[in-house]
Formats: sequence, C-alpha cells, structure tokens
Amino acid sequence: MNKSKRTVSFREAISILVVMLVILGLGVIKFGLSPQTPVLVVIGLLILWSKLRGSSWDEIFDGISDGVRNGIIPIFIFILIGSLIGTWIAAGIIPSMMVAGFHMISAQWFVPSVFVVCALIGTSIGSAFTIVSTIGIALFGMGQTLGMNPALVAGAIISGAIFGDKTSPLSDSTNLASAIAEDDLFAHIKNLMWTTIPAFLISLVLYTLLGNAGSTNNLGKIDTTLNVLNSHFFISWWAILPIALLFICSIMKIPAVATLLLNITVTVGMIFIENPNTQVKSVAGFIENGFVSKTGNASVDALLTRGGISSMMGTVSLIFLTLSLGGLLMKFDVIQTAMKPLAEKLQSNGSVVTATILSGIGVNIFVGEQYLSVILPGKAFKETFNKRGLDNLALSRVLEDGGTVINYLIPWGVAGAFVANTLGVPTLSFLPFCFFSLLSPILSILSGFTGIGLKKLDKTKTKDKKVAELA
Repeated sequence: MNKSKRTVSFREAISILVVMLVILGLGVIKFGLSPQTPVLVVIGLLILWSKLRGSSWDEIFDGISDGVRNGIIPIFIFILIGSLIGTWIAAGIIPSMMVAGFHMISAQWFVPSVFVVCALIGTSIGSAFTIVSTIGIALFGMGQTLGMNPALVAGAIISGAIFGDKTSPLSDSTNLASAIAEDDLFAHIKNLMWTTIPAFLISLVLYTLLGNAGSTNNLGKIDTTLNVLNSHFFISWWAILPIALLFICSIMKIPAVATLLLNITVTVGMIFIENPNTQVKSVAGFIENGFVSKTGNASVDALLTRGGISSMMGTVSLIFLTLSLGGLLMKFDVIQTAMKPLAEKLQSNGSVVTATILSGIGVNIFVGEQYLSVILPGKAFKETFNKRGLDNLALSRVLEDGGTVINYLIPWGVAGAFVANTLGVPTLSFLPFCFFSLLSPILSILSGFTGIGLKKLDKTKTKDKKVAELA
C-alpha cells in the first residue's frame, strides 16, 4: 500500500493547522516579520511531514504546481497594475485626480467621502484591486496632505473598494460565490443586501465619526501641495480618459488583463503627447521600476514615488509561497479533513452559518487565497444548507461574508499583501479600520441565528423539481 495515500486523521489535520497558525502568528505579529519567512518555514515543515508519511517528491511538486496554477492570472494582473501605477503618475493622471479631489471633496467629510466614492466606482468597475491601485492612491495622498490617520484612510478606501467588488455583477469573486452555490447571479446580489447594506451604513457612520476626530485641515499645506502638483506634473482634463477607459472596458466585459494592457498603452501614448522629448528608456523605467518623484517636497515625493513591476515583486513572492502552501494542504487533504466533521455535526441554522463563516475565515488564514475561501466552504457545506432547508442564495451570501471580504485583513493573504504594498500601510495597521470587512461576517452570523434575511428553500419548487426528476 502506498503510504502517501494514507488517510489524514482529523486530529492530525487540526494539529497541522494549529502549528501553522502559531508559526504565522508569532512571525508576523510577535516578531514583526514580513509574511514570506513564516510562510516558507511552514511550507518546509509541511514538506517534511509529507515525506515522513511516505509521499513522493512528485506528489509534493504536484501539490505546489496545482496551488500556483490557480494564481498565475492574478500574479500577472498585479505585475500589470504595478506598471499602470508608474505610468499613471508619470502621465499626471493620479496627480490630476488629487488636484480635482482637493477642489471637490470637503476636508471635513473627507473619510466618509472616500468610502462612498470608492464604493460607487467599485460597483461600476467590479475590481477592488483596480480601485485601490488607482483612485485609492490619489485619495490616500489627499488624506496624507490633510493630516488624516493613514490607517483610517486606507481602511475607508479598502472598505469602499470591497463593497463595490462584492455588489458588482462584473466582480470575479461575486460570480464565483454565485457559481459555487449554483444560484442566479442577480438574485445573489439582491440577497447580499441583507447584510451588505447594514454593514455599509454602520461603516459610513463610523467613518464620519472618526474622520472628524483629530483631523488637521491644514489649508496652507493643501495650497502648497496643489502648487507642487501643478508645477511638476501635467494636470489636465484629459487625465480622465484612462479612467473612462476602465469603465468602458468593464461595461464591455473585457477581461482585466486586456483592460490593463490597453490602459497602459493609452497612458504611454499620453506621456509622449504631453512631452514629445520623452525617451523610450524613461518610459520603460516607469513600467519596470515605477515613477520617482523629484519635486523637492518631501511629502509629495513620498506619496508619488511608487509603482513599477519591481514594486510588486514582494507581493508576487508572497502570493507564490501562499499558493504553494495552499496547494500542499489541498493535495494532502488537510483542509478537507478538518472541515468535514464540522459540517456533519451542525444542528441549527445559526450554527451552520457560523461554521461556514469560520471556515471561510480559516481558509483565508491558513491558505491566504480568497477564491479558495469561497470554493472549499461552499463545497463542504452546500449539502448541509440544503438539509437544513436553506436556499442556495443563503449559502452564496455567507460565502461572500466570510470569504472574499476577509482576505484583505490577512497579512499573508493575496489581497491583504497587495493593498498593504500598494498603499504603503501594514495590514495589521489598517485592519481595525476596515469596518465593512469586520462587520460583514458578524451581521451574517446574526442573520443565521435570527433568521432575518436568511433565504429558505421554496418547498413548492423543491417538490416540483423532485416530481420532474422522478418523471
């Protein structure tokens, strides 16, 4: 008998996950390390464990390959976003958004305005990553100029972007949750509102209260920043063209890779039009290494020196390691074994919803991949939901509330690492201010126990379906 095929016991699976959590927690929280090293240590120990069980190197490599394969497109998208940021700054697009924002957004209501703007635009585009890396950077720079708490501003940007991503029919994660639960996309989005709208409103109130507390609306600093931006960057109305292009591509349902490549091409064309003397080597530098601001103003230079493929390499390496870890855990049935007994012992709707939420959070913590945080709990609990008389719409909403929104709060998660690197704020710093992500699972659990908004199976339709199957 092949030792590598030996079934993993529940106790063994739980022990592995606990050891992982301790190593990751101590490394990132206790010692303040970047997540890469703790994740690499965990991968090494997991490989050692699998070899002691008799697994072959081919099986181990297959697990790593299977895990990484799922992240190839996101990794490529992150590389393109790094290039986009560098060219957008060089073409004056992000500086132009900052200038327009200073004239349009009230300093007194800045933080709630950031949340609402990101939510509205995010719903139109359907990509939280795109919102954070474009409009988010401009809004973050404005917040810095206004003297706002960077973690608070980052939390508002991310929460708004997640709301937009979650409620948009163009969102990959929203389509995935609907597909895993096997329900209608638009019915799924409508059903999301039972928890999404309360989470949005509570978040808006909190951002309004905290945004006014201790803000230093330094008008002199704003004027200085505006003068620096106008003096050193090409500020123009046509900066809206690449932004409009994002909307057009989203409406036409053009894939993210093609959208970003097209946007980078248009932006590079704008750079040459604005300054015909620009050398090709300089543009290549913006794409590869990002834009280096040399205005002489320290705060502006710190804000606008960013972007480039190289800036994404830390995130890419973490995603590669995290996906490798997830692939190994899946290959050797660690996650599946830990989840299965839980799904079989649930006795109430509230416990089913809670267990699904906690499973999604657990997958985010142990695997760090937002899609798997939807797929694994969805497959594990679908039958349990149906046995409890709960509609597939109830499952798809819970998968969103405990899966994709949580990944942004995990330092070694794909989304968490990306936004931390893009905005320059550590994940654990903005985590307490990502109110929308924190509230969504709580409200979902309350819905499970109270029954409010918890979609039940239509017994008439179920009966008709069984009759049709028998016929």
